[in-house]
Amino acid sequence: MRPSSSSPEKTFFGHPRALVTLFMTEVWERFSFYGMRAILALFLSAAVIDGGLGLSTGTAAAVVGVYNAMVYLAALPGGWLADRVLGPRRAVLVGALVIMSGHISLAIPAGAGFVYLGLALIVCGTGLLKPNISSMVGHLYEHSDAARRDAGFSLFYMGINLGALSPFVVGALGQKVSYHLGFAVAAVGMLFGVVQYVAGGRGLRGIGARPAHPLTPAERTRALKAVGAALATLALLVLVAGPLGVLTLDAATVFLTVLAVVVPACYFAYILGGDHGLTELEKARMRVYLWLFLAAAVFWMIFDQAATTLTIFAATSTDLTVAGWAMPSSWTQNINPIFIILFAPLMAALWVRLGDRVGTPVKFAIALVLAGLSFVAMALAATAAAGGAKVSILWLVAVYLMQTIGELCLSPVGLSVTTRLAPAAFGSQMMGVWFLAVSVGDSVGGQVARLSDGGSSPAYYLWSGAFAVLVGLVLFLFAPRLRRIMREGALDTSRNLSGSDRPPGTPLS
Repeated sequence: MRPSSSSPEKTFFGHPRALVTLFMTEVWERFSFYGMRAILALFLSAAVIDGGLGLSTGTAAAVVGVYNAMVYLAALPGGWLADRVLGPRRAVLVGALVIMSGHISLAIPAGAGFVYLGLALIVCGTGLLKPNISSMVGHLYEHSDAARRDAGFSLFYMGINLGALSPFVVGALGQKVSYHLGFAVAAVGMLFGVVQYVAGGRGLRGIGARPAHPLTPAERTRALKAVGAALATLALLVLVAGPLGVLTLDAATVFLTVLAVVVPACYFAYILGGDHGLTELEKARMRVYLWLFLAAAVFWMIFDQAATTLTIFAATSTDLTVAGWAMPSSWTQNINPIFIILFAPLMAALWVRLGDRVGTPVKFAIALVLAGLSFVAMALAATAAAGGAKVSILWLVAVYLMQTIGELCLSPVGLSVTTRLAPAAFGSQMMGVWFLAVSVGDSVGGQVARLSDGGSSPAYYLWSGAFAVLVGLVLFLFAPRLRRIMREGALDTSRNLSGSDRPPGTPLS
């Protein structure tokens, strides 16, 4: 799992050269993901005669929310497969190929079946790619302090948002020409990512080449039986629910929302309650991590409504005319990544300059307060748009500015803190657990978005924003205590990637 003992040449903003390969792979994966997501809700809610599926805006919002949730829920088994079967490097490659297949399925104009098949393939592929590429970035900073690790992840996060500018291409083609053409362009973007990843593979110098804890023959047999039982149970549910008429799209989204909440709850209970040879410090850190996880879920519940309520608000209630030309509403989703590109280097430098003076819990609290205030601003915008009026796009610019600063306080820092606090027994799986916070937030956000009245309800935005602000203020109060438990600040050079005090190479009991 480790690179060679020689220090890698630092050529990428003073960071390891291998970061370039992972950075560019993430650029193209996010190009495909965010490009497709920018038009997904619009495609689902557009009339069939206009090339869409004709769903209601509420159902479309729930489908997109649950789809986003499943993308991140799949990160947990994706991390497990990397840890126990494939190794992170191979998992990323397989995931990229599956994602590309999903976008190809969406590009085929052959009805809802190909749409849902494409979404399912993207879910599976992203579950393999997303946690493991982040885990590989963490390996580059195996012996670095928290501030430098945070800075490295902030630069990696900038790559995510370079790719997220894809609505300029995918959104324009999807809305102005054909939704399916937009999906096809997303597939081409992922193809570029595969080529780049394979070409730069040698520069990774052994990182992620093997699974951390390969399955024993007995474990492999048990795993195959468990997968077979799960597939058989799913098939039985479909066969029973279909004739009874309860297998509706709305019922499926509710079921998947419950699943997205139950899975992380069970997983935390498994980690903290099982006998996995965890030290007392590892258990204490995991309890702190649980609180950070819940805070992150609330943040994503607000933030990821950019693909649903905010996109619909942009399409129906925002004046998008510039010099007599009406821009595609999907382009408003470029505001956030543009801000990320502008501010990510500044935030990376800020974390290094501040060092250990501002801890992770405080960064999370700031993110929550800013996310909440952004929805308070949306309540004002929705009030101004009452009666069919069109509001200035500057409202959305202000909203995305607040959310962007909050995102930079939480998301790259969350990736970093996960690699620091995770027990040694779990490795890549814990990066999957971090993405479960996004899954919980997106699934719940997709369901509560049904209350937004097509993105136009001021009360919906106000109450959602007030809740996030309240959670952020509570986290501020408990931040000093959480930081003491984390023992954040001191660099332990004997620690491995996952942040445990067990020396590298020590067998697990």
